[in-house]
Amino acid sequence: MNLHIPRLSMVTYLNKSALGWLNNMGGDIPESIRREAMSRDFQVTIRIGKSGITDTLVSEIESQLQKRSLVKIKLNRGLFERKDVSEVWAHLSERTNSVVVLARGNVGVLWR
Repeated sequence: MNLHIPRLSMVTYLNKSALGWLNNMGGDIPESIRREAMSRDFQVTIRIGKSGITDTLVSEIESQLQKRSLVKIKLNRGLFERKDVSEVWAHLSERTNSVVVLARGNVGVLWR
């Protein structure tokens, strides 16, 4: 079952870097968390495919956040319109009570 991603009226940026650090919960993200999120060694652990955002997917993200506090997620290309990708990250962070540390293209990193 695909969940509809609601349109968000406002997105708050933590800083004005070219990467667009997105934070919808407020507060600063520690530099060590940012560095880890940007590391090439930090691998994608969740892929969102043609099934879209399901309750099972959200449960898996929550489970991984409990174990390691930082989760890298990749969206399959073409799954969402480019203009809607930031809303997908905001929706996932809201559903999992986490913060979007990095959102670059089809890859996002959530932190709790």
